[in-house]
Amino acid sequence: MRRTWFRAGTLALGVMALAVPASAQVVHSVSFGFGYFWPRAFDSRIQGDVQVEDLTQPIIPGTFPPSTGSLLFDIGKFDAWPLMGEWHIGFGNHVEVGVGASYQNSLVHSVYQDLTDSDGSEIRQDLRLKTIPINAVVRVLGGRVGHFQPYAGAGVSAVNFKYTETGEFVDTVTLDIFSDQYKASGTAFGAILLGGIRMPIKGDVYALNVEGRYLFGNGNTGGLANGFLGPKIDLSGGSVNFTFLIRY
Repeated sequence: MRRTWFRAGTLALGVMALAVPASAQVVHSVSFGFGYFWPRAFDSRIQGDVQVEDLTQPIIPGTFPPSTGSLLFDIGKFDAWPLMGEWHIGFGNHVEVGVGASYQNSLVHSVYQDLTDSDGSEIRQDLRLKTIPINAVVRVLGGRVGHFQPYAGAGVSAVNFKYTETGEFVDTVTLDIFSDQYKASGTAFGAILLGGIRMPIKGDVYALNVEGRYLFGNGNTGGLANGFLGPKIDLSGGSVNFTFLIRY
């Protein structure tokens, strides 16, 4: 998998190297804005994903029905509204390299699916995922600067992530309820596919970008040794981003 990301990065750098001598006109710009991110669906997530394991694996072995002890929550609730910024280097009208970052934070509440406290109350947890993707992308644009420009591109991402499960849990041996927090953090490397349209605002200095992206990537949680039922966390998902661009 890492070889795939390396090859994608090498391809992006190769496009940059070819673009530099292709035009004497080099234009810098910056953009900033926000977006909407949705995570990869339950049935298409990576094998060993901690969230899938939380939903499907009995936390108390040997119980029946098999769902007993698994957590109850909605993976779709890990959607987010990321904030982002990017620095662009344009070579002529049609090739652009961008380096940027974004930040997003999702909090999802969960409970044990078939277990309750002695007084009948739910046993609750908070599942939180924070990510800071640092991205390098190449865009190929149609049209001309100062006009509507549809574009497509690809790139690589280094996703700094922190995933926590905090709240009350059930001991699988004694069945006692205890409070704890489990943490996993690191950097995951992934790939990006993107496409969008750039809309000028009264000339060629200002523009609005509407862009769709899909990020492919997953990180390591440490698995059972770190208190998690799954050794991986799938960070993949799609997004629609809205940014304001300024050329200088």
